[in-house]
Amino acid sequence: MANGEGRAPRTDIQGLRAIAVGMVVVYHLHSPLLPGGFVGVDVFFVISGFLITAHLVSRPPRRPRDLADFWGRRIRRLLPASLLVLACTIAAVWLVAPETEWQANARDAQLAALYVLNWGLAGSAVDYLAADNLPTAVQHFWSLSVEEQFYFVWPILVALAVLAGRRSARATTIALATTLGAVVLASFAFSVERTASNPAAAYFITPTRMWELGIGGLVALLVSRRELPVADLRVRAVGAWAGLAMMVATGFLYSESTPFPGYQAALPVLGTALVILCRPDVDVPLGAGRLLALPPVRWVGDVSYSVYLWHWPLIVLAPSVLGHEPGWRSLLAIAAATFVLAGLTERFVERPFRKPDLVRFRRTTYASAVAGMSVVVLMGSTVVGLVSGAEDEDRDRLAAALRTGGPCFGAAALDPGQDCAPVAYDDLVPAPALAAKDKSEAYKDVGGRQCWSFTPTFEDRHCTFGDEDGDVTIALVGNSHAGHWLPALQRIAEQRGWRIETYLASQCAFSTTPQLFRTEAFSQACLDWVERTTDALVADQPDLVVTSNRVSVRAVGQPDLASSLPLYAEGFRSVFSTLVEADLPVLVIRDTPATGKQTPTCIADAEDDYASCDGTVDDWLPADPAVDVVAEMDDTRLRIVDLTDRICDGGTCSVVNGGVITYFDASHLTATYAYTLGPYLAPAVEAMTPDRPSQEG
Repeated sequence: MANGEGRAPRTDIQGLRAIAVGMVVVYHLHSPLLPGGFVGVDVFFVISGFLITAHLVSRPPRRPRDLADFWGRRIRRLLPASLLVLACTIAAVWLVAPETEWQANARDAQLAALYVLNWGLAGSAVDYLAADNLPTAVQHFWSLSVEEQFYFVWPILVALAVLAGRRSARATTIALATTLGAVVLASFAFSVERTASNPAAAYFITPTRMWELGIGGLVALLVSRRELPVADLRVRAVGAWAGLAMMVATGFLYSESTPFPGYQAALPVLGTALVILCRPDVDVPLGAGRLLALPPVRWVGDVSYSVYLWHWPLIVLAPSVLGHEPGWRSLLAIAAATFVLAGLTERFVERPFRKPDLVRFRRTTYASAVAGMSVVVLMGSTVVGLVSGAEDEDRDRLAAALRTGGPCFGAAALDPGQDCAPVAYDDLVPAPALAAKDKSEAYKDVGGRQCWSFTPTFEDRHCTFGDEDGDVTIALVGNSHAGHWLPALQRIAEQRGWRIETYLASQCAFSTTPQLFRTEAFSQACLDWVERTTDALVADQPDLVVTSNRVSVRAVGQPDLASSLPLYAEGFRSVFSTLVEADLPVLVIRDTPATGKQTPTCIADAEDDYASCDGTVDDWLPADPAVDVVAEMDDTRLRIVDLTDRICDGGTCSVVNGGVITYFDASHLTATYAYTLGPYLAPAVEAMTPDRPSQEG
């Protein structure tokens, strides 16, 4: 995404930059206009690979000092603007964003300053619960992290290839082509495999993207000769238009559902490479070169790096400033502000640091880089520390509230006849920032073990809670909407000396219905988990199976969730039949209402007007095919409990009940609120274990 090393930039390259950043900005402003606009990043990758390789081939590094000078130029070119934007973004988030977003943004800014954000996002991308999290204002720095890692590795590879072919110019060219070509092929193969097996992480990691930058590098080797591989102007013009068509077509044909990068990235990557290879001439009538050389297009190309840096923080923070999602006028204002900030940044920050004579200030460059990165990391650490300190105080306040309890605390406030006064925003427990983390103990490592099965393999993972020596064993089974009931069951188990065994999988519903995940392998792994778990329950013979599930993905072969429900019902019927035939009692908890929005963030934005985040039963209560299955099977060993009335009072579902925030995200109960639901779940649990009387006094 950076300009060349001090040379006058090619007009076609600047034009390509303008198209690339334009695609990304349009996609982020309003994705339906250009659903595949994210491929603009891939266009940038090819351009960067081309320019950097062209520079390295013309002046190959032959000693450590050459590498230090190269990296110094990259530092001066990229870090001043990026660190400025990161620092401004941390400050802006602190000033205008709700407190629920401070810590996540600060931590991502730290990773971005160190250019490893892509690996952090890859790690969280495989977490289903993170899918509901709001994107941070610096999330777009993942692509810059990829480029910086490329800039570190690529010159070393070039230096080694030049060393291997030092006997002659021909040997050097062969060594370069062989080395770079091998990296491209290996990275492409890895990208195809990883996109198929683990697409969420594959999108961000450097090894799946190296081939895109490497393609640009191979093009640089071709055009490093005096004559272009394609000499005829008309042929070059046709080739350039074809390349542009390949790039732009992906913007309309691809979408978020397209597995990416993998082989799908080849279309925009090769299209970009074709344009660069053909080098469209400005003198050809109706040629692409004239379009790419238009002054406004070139200007956008000149400021494209800063446009990319500024546009995303403005988009992410706009709702907090406006108090609502931006409309068309606001989106246009965001676009205008982006280009104003980009123009100023390019003129007063980028341009001064591109001066060639600065190369002699090697030590100053590196020292300044360390200082600048340290400032951003320190700013992030300050925010994280302040939030952590506030959360510690909130935990103490929450613990005191749990000890005190009372008839107006949590779910008890919805008891018939209760007249509980509204609780002020400052007195809510857990506080919004802590509520976003208030999850059941299943989300923590228990005894050094994870309790959740995840994609891509859905390995068997079980955890034990309550009294490990208890005479009664409750099996909690299902996806995350079973997991959020653990605190309620723990409250029951603590009072009765029972043991809880968990069989939990993220997103995978406990139904033999083939569920449509991002890959066929994921879908099969989920189905295998359901079958293995059913067999394990029959073998383990718990005293009671408690299950609840959110149906959140389509059934394989179905166009939507509505048409998938009958298939899910058949899958639940199959599982329940197997369990009751094994003489296992099964209690099905009806799925809970879902807000469809980040609840703690909504509350933090609204403060004392948090009731504005409430909804209705009709809007929030999801269909649960297990309910009808239980009624149809009509078996005493299979029952259902519906606690919707302990979240929704009449037709209104509240995000706060009895001073307790109900959800930690868009659909999952906070551990605190689930704990207050324990007494209301207990009768149904006890009814399914009649030979195990309560030990309560």
